[in-house]
Amino acid sequence: MPVDAFLFDKDGTLFDFAATWNSWAADMLMQLGQGDQARVEAMAEAVSFDLETQAFRADSMVIAGTNGEVAAVLSPFVPQMEEAELERFLAKSAAAAALSEAVPLAEFLDDLLARGKVLGVMTNDAEISAISQLKRSGVLDRFAFVAGFDSGHGAKPDADPLLAFCAAIGVAPQDTAMVGDSLHDLIAGAAAGMTRIGVLTGMAEHGDLAAHADVVLPHIGHIPAWLDR
Repeated sequence: MPVDAFLFDKDGTLFDFAATWNSWAADMLMQLGQGDQARVEAMAEAVSFDLETQAFRADSMVIAGTNGEVAAVLSPFVPQMEEAELERFLAKSAAAAALSEAVPLAEFLDDLLARGKVLGVMTNDAEISAISQLKRSGVLDRFAFVAGFDSGHGAKPDADPLLAFCAAIGVAPQDTAMVGDSLHDLIAGAAAGMTRIGVLTGMAEHGDLAAHADVVLPHIGHIPAWLDR
């Protein structure tokens, strides 16, 4: 199928998941734990974060979950905040996280734009985090559409936010590719009728994604060569 537009997931796709989020999570848990190691350990277990290796496990709900879902899981261990306040804290904290681009993003995105492709981002993170991070990377202006779970279109794995991208830019779903590192991304892409491109810069391995993707690439930097083929 032709691909006239690309809708990217953010974490694990545009940005390397482990390099960006492991250190953020360790700091975030310590902040919320307020020096209580038992609470830190309980929160780490709740979100499947290995305190010894300082890394998320592959089964962590944080990988594809929304801030609201993460806040709901952590809230029982954070008595100093109401759940809604905790959700806002997570969004604000994530917006300031140190970023590790999966590839040099400006060059990669400019190549796609030069080919006439329309680009968007749909993340299960908050919209404010997505905009902040894309702005800090100097690439926000490359995207015709940026949405989070809280932008009013829903969250992955539902197809609705993907279809909202197509409606906003005037490109049919069958002419669009969903690019992501998780099953949430690929299941949403299938439900929307899009081409599905899996990448391995998240926590999933090739075998986890292959059955749900039209192609699995090491990282987004391989997309231009895939298009050329």
